Amino acid sequence: MSVLIYAENAGGKFKKSIFEAISYARAIADQNNTSLTAVSIGNVDAAELALLGKYGADKVLNVSGDKLKDFVNQAYASIIAEAAKKEGSAVVVLSNTFSGRGLAPRVGVKLEAGVADGVVALPVQEGGSFKVKKTAFSGKAFAIVELTSAIKVIALVPNSYKVVETGGTAQVEDFSVESKASDFKAMIKEIVRSSDKVSLPDAEIVVSGGRGLKGPENWGMIEELASLLGAATACSKPVSDAGWRPHSEHVGQTGIAVSPNLYIAVGISGAIQHLAGVSSSKVIVVINKDPEAPFFKVADYGIVGDAFEVLPKLIAAVKEYKASA
Repeated sequence: MSVLIYAENAGGKFKKSIFEAISYARAIADQNNTSLTAVSIGNVDAAELALLGKYGADKVLNVSGDKLKDFVNQAYASIIAEAAKKEGSAVVVLSNTFSGRGLAPRVGVKLEAGVADGVVALPVQEGGSFKVKKTAFSGKAFAIVELTSAIKVIALVPNSYKVVETGGTAQVEDFSVESKASDFKAMIKEIVRSSDKVSLPDAEIVVSGGRGLKGPENWGMIEELASLLGAATACSKPVSDAGWRPHSEHVGQTGIAVSPNLYIAVGISGAIQHLAGVSSSKVIVVINKDPEAPFFKVADYGIVGDAFEVLPKLIAAVKEYKASA
């Protein structure tokens, strides 16, 4: 029995969420006194692969090739499943990213495994049971789920587990799987990534704006605060529907679910659909001039005031703090 972690890369580089997932998988391996193998798919150089050992991987299976340089859901799932069979892995861990959420059920079917996505804590293993804590009801609640299958597939929510450096090294070996034509029936032609902004799913801080900002011409305040904090920018659904901001920034039940350490909501009332996408945030700060705004009921900190008065003062305070630090 071993633990397998799928190390997803973006443009040949591993993000913080993957190091979190490796640290998490390492902890599960230690719980069971076993080894941890990482599988990397795509064209990743040796120096980047070596980082996986730094965070706890004992071995890295490197799968490369022109057909696999870009994400192919079914093909990647087949490779991960074959890697799990090769290593005799009883637990397979993925990051609960856009790709991970698509891969987890496919890998589960191929391995006849129980699947838990949206997991936020280490499993509790007592008396032969295997229980995980996961998000439920679109992030509005948590559930404790017991996986009773011989093999378990877990998708870990980004920012829900700390990064732990073990200082170890990993043995890297090439791994190849005979591809089936059926795995390449659906192909992604192009992936466009914004290289100059923090990715929303990976962001530790998110600054989000709503209709209270009155128009796209006022978004400079949101972007300036986000830049100062090293944060990602986001928005509510009405804002993206109105074309003020791109749909890629829409956070909520029908948009992107985020789990940052800090979520700052400016001029957002807090409809249930929006709360479903941000409820996993560790700290929520709300700025709204309506003291009855629903968002204040779930906020850790709230400021009742006009965004056009509060934000400039907040930006000035952050600048002053950074200048003195």
